[in-house]
Amino acid sequence: MNPHLTAAIVLTAIPTAVTLGYAGLCAVSPFKRCDRCAGTGHITTRVLRRPRACRRCDRGLRLRTGRRVFNYFRRLRTEATR
Repeated sequence: MNPHLTAAIVLTAIPTAVTLGYAGLCAVSPFKRCDRCAGTGHITTRVLRRPRACRRCDRGLRLRTGRRVFNYFRRLRTEATR
């Protein structure tokens, strides 16, 4: 087998596997923990250290980027077929 062909197959198979794995993760678990509040849903203020609601998330969970992209394209398709 040609070594260039083998290298090309490997270099295309690895990103494809990673992409399909991430797409599967987004389908199974569309939400992830918020990085800012560590999944608690609230953060403390700098001065008085009082807890307040996290601005980035409502309940400690955020929609994954891949799921957000999927929802955008699904919405585009739905609006185009109306």
